[in-house]
Amino acid sequence: MTTSSPAAANSGADPLASVDALIEGLAGVGYIASRRIATALYMAVNLQKPILVEGSAGVGKTELALSTATMLGQPLIRMQCYEGLDESKALYEWKYGKQLLYTQILKDRMGEALADATSMEAAMERLHGMGDLFFSEPFLEPRPLMKALREDDGCVLLIDEVDKSDEAFEAFLLEVLSAYQVSAPELGVIKAKTPPLVFLTSNNVRDLGDALKRRCLHLHIPLPEASLEEKIVASRVPGIEARLTRELVAFVQSLRTLDLRKAPSISETVDWARALVLLHAGSLDAEVVRDTLNVILKFEQDIAAVEPQVVELIHRR
Repeated sequence: MTTSSPAAANSGADPLASVDALIEGLAGVGYIASRRIATALYMAVNLQKPILVEGSAGVGKTELALSTATMLGQPLIRMQCYEGLDESKALYEWKYGKQLLYTQILKDRMGEALADATSMEAAMERLHGMGDLFFSEPFLEPRPLMKALREDDGCVLLIDEVDKSDEAFEAFLLEVLSAYQVSAPELGVIKAKTPPLVFLTSNNVRDLGDALKRRCLHLHIPLPEASLEEKIVASRVPGIEARLTRELVAFVQSLRTLDLRKAPSISETVDWARALVLLHAGSLDAEVVRDTLNVILKFEQDIAAVEPQVVELIHRR
């Protein structure tokens, strides 16, 4: 997927010139970054190190990679991790259907080519030569890792939810992350001309290995303070009134102090702000909060626990 970078293109400024330039560049594409986030990204770019982004779901880990690609005007290549993901799904596969089709089409020609072979060894030698043709570029199906390494002008590679993959796949990633290359039996070593900017995200489903962590810069994105969350809402929900922004952020911040099964994340705050704007709410009141609690709370037991406290939470500052 290719995304454009209107902010960088129009301003002419280099968003990678400094930490402050990165903060401004990300803000230009709608991502409000803390100085800690921008500093980690600045180091990852200049040290050519992958960046491992951890934090609870919905705090903006994936969005950081998407926004960085947009800011830089580079292709974004995304690999979604899951249990059972293996090398063939991540690196490359052969188009077996196409190979079979071509084998059937060329069957007669292969017979003609072998007709004058004087021995079994000669016939096998010719077959080996033909076999190599079926493991060449026209029959190759590149997957995300190979696509990223083949982007001559660079790209942003997002390895999303790496903690959901198996330890064996994590070990496979080590060569990619340390040398920006992979070894393939049929193709040899594939090395990136321009190393991709790599983001790995983790929700801490399992502990990642020390070898993987050692190859990455570490960034933990926490739930934001109220002032930063207000800026995020204002950026993501154009036209929202400042008063409503302050009130809904204060309410969400209060919810996070409660013993809930799942506290609201940034993404749920933004969704709630959009819902309130859609309902033409100018400020929070108990009725509109109760009607929309399902936007910010994802479990019925949490909704049932919060409903009796709505009035108190609205007036808590």
